[in-house]
Amino acid sequence: MEAFEFDAELWLYPGKGGWHFVTLPRDVALQIKFLAEPGKRGWGSGAVIARTGETEWTTSIFPDKASGSFLLPVKADVRRKEKLAAGQTIRIALTLGHG
Repeated sequence: MEAFEFDAELWLYPGKGGWHFVTLPRDVALQIKFLAEPGKRGWGSGAVIARTGETEWTTSIFPDKASGSFLLPVKADVRRKEKLAAGQTIRIALTLGHG
């Protein structure tokens, strides 16, 4: 399994629901696109294991046309445990696939 570590800003989606995301750095996104299995119907969402601080969670990353990268949702439970708020730069460890 491929793993990545990076710093990125946590941001709040402006629509309904209060979803918070991190946009993956472009160099990480390009590596993930490169690693995507050939023959899949276009690289869409991908299963990942994410970690910030002491908290790990299973989720998916989603392609984002606006940034040309992927978005990682950061659950409310994770934000609560790690005392995170939109606008903060956080350290993310990301492993592709559900271990």
